[in-house]
Amino acid sequence: MSEVIVQLQGVTKIFRRDHVEIPALRDITLEVEAGTFLVLMGPSGSGKTTLLNLIAGFDRPTSGIVRVGGLDVHRMSEDELSAWRNRHIGFVFQTFNLIPVLTAFENVELPLLLTRLSRRERREHVLTALRLVGLAERADHYPRQLSGGEEQRVAIARAIVTDPTLLLADEPTGNLDAHSAESVLALLRELNEQLQKTILLVTHDVRAARYARVFRRLDKGILLSPDADQEARG
Repeated sequence: MSEVIVQLQGVTKIFRRDHVEIPALRDITLEVEAGTFLVLMGPSGSGKTTLLNLIAGFDRPTSGIVRVGGLDVHRMSEDELSAWRNRHIGFVFQTFNLIPVLTAFENVELPLLLTRLSRRERREHVLTALRLVGLAERADHYPRQLSGGEEQRVAIARAIVTDPTLLLADEPTGNLDAHSAESVLALLRELNEQLQKTILLVTHDVRAARYARVFRRLDKGILLSPDADQEARG
């Protein structure tokens, strides 16, 4: 049996505004095995980003258990979470979050500056990551010199440069045209198939379902059953 990387048990998240309670997630139970490419779909406000934030330890559940790699993420201190995230979690966001005054190489290198790698080792890691996303020849280019799709590829290279346990992608195609979106989704599938990267992607982009190994759907904070998911996938 494959190792379970992500495990959520009875997870509920309630936000409070003044005296009003706003449930974002309701009794979520989910397991993600190593090597899975899971696409989680749902409309805006369905709780997709909240779920990612809980898995990454950016937020804590109101109730329930969140485990990643066997560790109870919600029980870690902030310092422990920061060190753990840098080692085990890679992020890809809808906005590319590249620093404009840094080259593609320098943007990808950023997470490695927190490690004990030598300058030569960092260079090897960065160039490997850029080659994996097909942008080795663009290493010295600045974000303004890249297309949107290329910027997102640089962001993906930055996310995988530390060889993280889990890659989390939050609406990674949201700011891309159709061609670039398909290219980014194909790249993520390639990273999953060739490098066995465990990927959890949340989106409302229906194209993403075609690239998934596992497909699930969130609706108003409720994770639908796999049978219902398959019917929705068509």
